[in-house]
Amino acid sequence: MEQRLSFITLAVADLGRSRTFYVHGLGWKPIFDGADVIMLPVADRLVLSLWSAEGFVAEIGEAPTPGVAPLTLSHNVATPAEVDAVLAEAAALGAPVSAGRPREWGGYSGYFSDPDGFRWEIAVNPGETGAFVLPPTSEPTQTA
Repeated sequence: MEQRLSFITLAVADLGRSRTFYVHGLGWKPIFDGADVIMLPVADRLVLSLWSAEGFVAEIGEAPTPGVAPLTLSHNVATPAEVDAVLAEAAALGAPVSAGRPREWGGYSGYFSDPDGFRWEIAVNPGETGAFVLPPTSEPTQTA
C-alpha cells in the first residue's frame, strides 16, 4: 500500500451545525455537499469528510462510539501570530479555545473544539517538520 492518506472522516451529530461552523463560519469551500455528507478539501489530495451519524452508519455499517475521539486534527501555520489569529477566529464562532503558547517540543500551538468536540490543534512546527507540512507559499519559522 502506498504511504498516503486521502480522507479523514468524522461522524457528526448535526450536519447542518457542522456546515454552519466550517462552511459559513470558517469559510471553507466544499468539494461535495450532500444530504448526509460534506467533503472539504483540506490539502493536496486530502479531504475532510463530515458525515451525519446516520450517513456514517449507512456507509460503514456500525455506529460511532459516543464521546470525543482521542485524536487531534492539526492545522499548521508559519508564525505564532497566525496561530493566535486562527484561534481568535474560532473563538468568534463560539468554539472553546485553549490559547496558543510555546511548547516543550519547540513549537507554538493552541487548540479549539468544533461543534462535535473534535479538537483542532493550530500550530507552528519548527525545522524540517514545519517545512514539510506547510504549503509552498508559507515560510516556516525555526523557533517559536
